[in-house]
Amino acid sequence: MAGRLRAVIQHLLPLLRGHSPYRDLTPSRTAALATLDAHGPLRVSELATRMNIALSTTSRMVDLLDDRGWIARRTDPLDQRASLISLNDAGRALLRAVRRETTGLLAERIGRLSPDRRQLLHAALPALEELVDDAG
Repeated sequence: MAGRLRAVIQHLLPLLRGHSPYRDLTPSRTAALATLDAHGPLRVSELATRMNIALSTTSRMVDLLDDRGWIARRTDPLDQRASLISLNDAGRALLRAVRRETTGLLAERIGRLSPDRRQLLHAALPALEELVDDAG
């Protein structure tokens, strides 16, 4: 079951990304924006921990997100040497657009399923959500 689930996820995500007009918004950049949306503002080290990626990789990604104009940086009031990063209006708008687009693509695909299959998928959602909740 775990192998089948991994394979489905591995094929579903590129399918969704393949239809996106946001070519410079990679999966890791989207994940960073989503993490900032859910948990920001964060220090770069906190973002790295939440995303389970190296600090150096996260730092480069944050620089790129900043260059694209999707995040805001400000000094951490608890430590003047550190910065807090958060989504700005442009980043929030981009994330909303991407979510709207991918939700639409999924809705279209789900709509092609038989009513019985849609019901099974609906019934599986709490278990899938629990897998995510357990991860973080």
